[in-house]
Amino acid sequence: MLPMTRDDYDNGKTYKLKRTFIKKLYKKCIPFSRARWLLIIIIFGVLYFVFVSKYIFIEQSDSQLPIKEVNNEDTELILPDLDKDPILDFPKPVHNDQIWSERQMKVKKAFKHAWDGYVRDAWGNDEYHPISHRGSNLSRTGIGFTIVDSLDTLLIMDLKDEYKHARDWVANSLDFNIDGEVNVFETTIRVLGGLLSAYHLSGNDGLFLAKAIDLGDRLLGAFSSPSGIPYASVNLARREGIGAHFNGGASSTSEATTLQLEFKYLSYISDNYEYWDKSQNIMFAIDELKKYDGLVPIFLSPNDGQFWGGKITLGARGDSYYEYLLKQFIQTSNTEHFYRRMYDEAIKGVKTHLIDHSYPSGLLYIGELSGYGDDTISPKMDHLVCFMGGNLALGATQGRKVNDIQNHMSDNDLEDLDIGKELTKTCVEIYFSTSTGLAPEIAYFSTSEDATNDIIIKPLDSHNLLRPETVESLFILWRLTGDVQYRHWGWKIFQAFEKYSKVDEGGYTSLDDVTVVPPKRRDKMETFWL
Repeated sequence: MLPMTRDDYDNGKTYKLKRTFIKKLYKKCIPFSRARWLLIIIIFGVLYFVFVSKYIFIEQSDSQLPIKEVNNEDTELILPDLDKDPILDFPKPVHNDQIWSERQMKVKKAFKHAWDGYVRDAWGNDEYHPISHRGSNLSRTGIGFTIVDSLDTLLIMDLKDEYKHARDWVANSLDFNIDGEVNVFETTIRVLGGLLSAYHLSGNDGLFLAKAIDLGDRLLGAFSSPSGIPYASVNLARREGIGAHFNGGASSTSEATTLQLEFKYLSYISDNYEYWDKSQNIMFAIDELKKYDGLVPIFLSPNDGQFWGGKITLGARGDSYYEYLLKQFIQTSNTEHFYRRMYDEAIKGVKTHLIDHSYPSGLLYIGELSGYGDDTISPKMDHLVCFMGGNLALGATQGRKVNDIQNHMSDNDLEDLDIGKELTKTCVEIYFSTSTGLAPEIAYFSTSEDATNDIIIKPLDSHNLLRPETVESLFILWRLTGDVQYRHWGWKIFQAFEKYSKVDEGGYTSLDDVTVVPPKRRDKMETFWL
């Protein structure tokens, strides 16, 4: 099966999805001569012998979705062989010496410290409060956010006993029939995404697919709005969407447009394309809306499908719209070109309207706009924006090593890569500018030529929620460039978390103020920490 593509017809007003290679070929070959049909048959014969194997790929691409047999025996525990399974055969680091091996084990030990505290104090709860040794739920009864969100890490770290414990809980205790309100976005990326990742990394354990289908069917209730833009929340038992309790019920743009990777993959492995169609229709609708050089406001109305308000940011409520444009293009082996067009338009808008430099050191940052046509950049940058350094590098290289393609990269790609590097350096500088070596939730940048400090941290913004965005970008840039500096920066950040966020009895905690030592602790471990 090939990924879907989008064709315009009827003067560009109607969209058609073609789901299979056969369908595309059939439409093209109806008027063919007998000789051409023979040629087609020969081609298929060759392709059959080339591609038939345990893992079948229509196109050779690391991002292509593999077609594999599904294990439907819910009671069978599947543990991949980390030495043999090609899915887990990550590239060997260039600097794979004893020091980095020891550091890798320290990261694994940190995970165990966090996991063991959660298991002891909060097993089955959505979230963990390590200081007070208790758990809490995001809905009436909870659906094990921390457990499900950690399944892939347990597999990657080869923690077999812990994985079996977590899988048993999914099999015996995970129940989505909750008569209460859950956030569609958070439930999709953490729970549905966790199940799908576990399905993939476990070698297609049917338990995870069955649970993912159950959850996906319930989440579809959020798409019952007049416009098809999903409501912010959903009642999983009743399968009814619930509008946000502010801004006229508008949904966050980033939340409505950060469901597609999960829903498309669920369609791919379940062969039910309702998930794909409903999530992709959101993108078709947004493609038709007026934008500011590819930039979009941070709210969408489920009632009329229009943007609500005018604020533009790559931070909270806007961030992952730009991330998923690129990743949807990559997910479908670069076949859905309108995603790449929308991404390129947006990045051009970022470079035109949002990028500026601080004083006195000239740190590159991505600011915010109050609305369309207002090019007065607010020098405010959320930590969430730090995903963009890695995203720009990924867009410039499409996941290929820089050394392999540098002589063939366009000027625009080279510029995007440089901006990604500079932005990531700024994010690292935010960490290293504080007394704890950890970043605040929000930073401001000096715009006065007389300034002595580039980075300004306001008291209400000085907390740290264990966010991953900067480390994500360091990981991507290390893999793409091979520059060991990114590893060293990542290790230094890890050491700061170990020093100030680690709770001795188990777990790690968010902090109230990263600018003072010792920092006050918040008593909450976010699921994404694991």
